[in-house]
Amino acid sequence: MLRSLTPEAALRAAQAALQSCARTGYQVGGAVSDRAGHSLVMLRDRLAGPHTPETALNKAYAAVTFKMDTLAFARATQATEVSSGIRELPRVVAIGGGLPIESAGSLVGSIGVSGAPGGDADHACAPGIAAINDDLEF
Repeated sequence: MLRSLTPEAALRAAQAALQSCARTGYQVGGAVSDRAGHSLVMLRDRLAGPHTPETALNKAYAAVTFKMDTLAFARATQATEVSSGIRELPRVVAIGGGLPIESAGSLVGSIGVSGAPGGDADHACAPGIAAINDDLEF
């Protein structure tokens, strides 16, 4: 059986990420993709910057494509690393804020957040995944 993330669960995860950032005073965009990197949900706080939707979508895409959070991906692809050129691929964003979403050991999607001041702050908001833990136990 192929595990997949439902649009309803994706929406709850994105909403939780926006709420988490709002509690710390950040206006962000949050996106959730399926296991293939296709967008399921994109939300933008009404005061978030115009760049946040696309950046959040691309952080989610990078997290699911490389099967790692984008903070770790940023470190692994620094200019001094052999794999640094991979950052030049379309839609690849090597800044914190993207995390894979797993269920029972299977990759089912990813979440991306953009708009907080820096990738570390985006990363801290991204675990909207906790809001959908029950949905991930298929």
